[in-house]
Amino acid sequence: MSGIFGIASKSDCAETLFYGTDYHSHLGTQYGGLAVAGENGLTRKIHNISQGQFKSRFYGDYAGMKGGLGIGVISGKEEQPIYLNSQFGPFCIVTNGLIENADALAKETLEHGGSFSEMTNGTVNTTELVAKLISKGDSILDGIQKVFDKIDGSISLLILMEDGIYAARDRFGNSPLVIGQRGEDWAVTSETCAFHNLGFKTQKYLGPGEIVFINENDGVRQEHESGNQTRICAFLWVYTGYPASDYEDGLNVECARERCGKCLAMRDDVEVDVVAGVPDSGIAHAIGYAMESKVPFRRPLVKYTDGYGRSYTPPSQEIRDRIALLKLIPVREVISGNRLIICEDSIVRGTQLKNFTIQKLWDNGAKEIHVRPACPPLMWPCRFNLSTRSIHELVARRAIRAIEGEDIEDVSEYVKYDSPKYKRMVDWIAKDLGVTTLKYQALEDMVEAIGLPADRLCLYCWAGEGS
Repeated sequence: MSGIFGIASKSDCAETLFYGTDYHSHLGTQYGGLAVAGENGLTRKIHNISQGQFKSRFYGDYAGMKGGLGIGVISGKEEQPIYLNSQFGPFCIVTNGLIENADALAKETLEHGGSFSEMTNGTVNTTELVAKLISKGDSILDGIQKVFDKIDGSISLLILMEDGIYAARDRFGNSPLVIGQRGEDWAVTSETCAFHNLGFKTQKYLGPGEIVFINENDGVRQEHESGNQTRICAFLWVYTGYPASDYEDGLNVECARERCGKCLAMRDDVEVDVVAGVPDSGIAHAIGYAMESKVPFRRPLVKYTDGYGRSYTPPSQEIRDRIALLKLIPVREVISGNRLIICEDSIVRGTQLKNFTIQKLWDNGAKEIHVRPACPPLMWPCRFNLSTRSIHELVARRAIRAIEGEDIEDVSEYVKYDSPKYKRMVDWIAKDLGVTTLKYQALEDMVEAIGLPADRLCLYCWAGEGS
């Protein structure tokens, strides 16, 4: 997953671009990039941020990037922004999303005489692929629309030209893009938390497939109207989004997570001494649980600074495990002898929760450990963004395989909350994790906590096709 930010200003935009992009650091762990349009044309900088924070990598760069227009990205996989000198003139582009048929589109491009210069781990850079496809259009606008028509998956993007910025939200509205205003300055962002301290006020949530053009003189001009149906990622509110952000109808992340926790508590009757959340994204769920249950909220696990990012997003299991081991420090005085409710945003693979969270609690004297994930069991890998890529990674699928003796295609009975097969699956996962009890959030409760109708949310990873 990635986060993107753009700014159009009548004065120099570099400082705002730098901080606005940095406010997306929770979304990516591999690369950061900035591009600015000024008197000297387009300039860009890209750094690997896997071993250092965005701020430290770019602090010496942004001051020399002069201009009124800029885009930035925090990327979970590949180097961005991409620079391309096209038939429409030079442009830089940043993207967020996933193209499932990227290999087929890259092969088609090569067969028609195209070429690729940017490679990520031996594969074509998705953002460069999008840039090359756009350059084949009759105009930038036509090129963006043709990309949306060609791809399987979803891509939101920003294109920086010398006279302005194109912002396009993916045709399903899976990832958000939001317009903000500060005086005569305009910005576009994946995360509205980037607006608050920079003085921007939200003006517009782009709709699915909507394309706008932004510059310092004319503000925001719609180039292509929004589609009728949004399927925004529900995981934004459960896990990936930042607590101070809001999306789609202004629904705030922190408040949605508190409501998730309250829903968990309302369906629970276990007697415990302490409610806790796995830092950071499980904390608000735990606060909601504590508010509803009247059990004290405490911190048996604390995260050591923001230098340790999400253990869910890095590309290799080795890196994920290292971060999971190091970032959470147990507080024995809070843990020892207590019965604990542990709220977690989700259980994906289950390995980190088992080996580096649960084990730390047992090792420090926990009397009981009751795990309460804020969403249902994940059954399918995401089709629209970079997260789990294999169905075999998911702990729920491992449980089903163990119960059935083989992989099965029809898992509908395992999706049904409180069905006998669902209960067997959850019991298997609880035993595998080594916890006293495990109880997942019901899908309908999660949807209610978010505050949007189910048909406006993407629920694919929990409910599959047709959700």
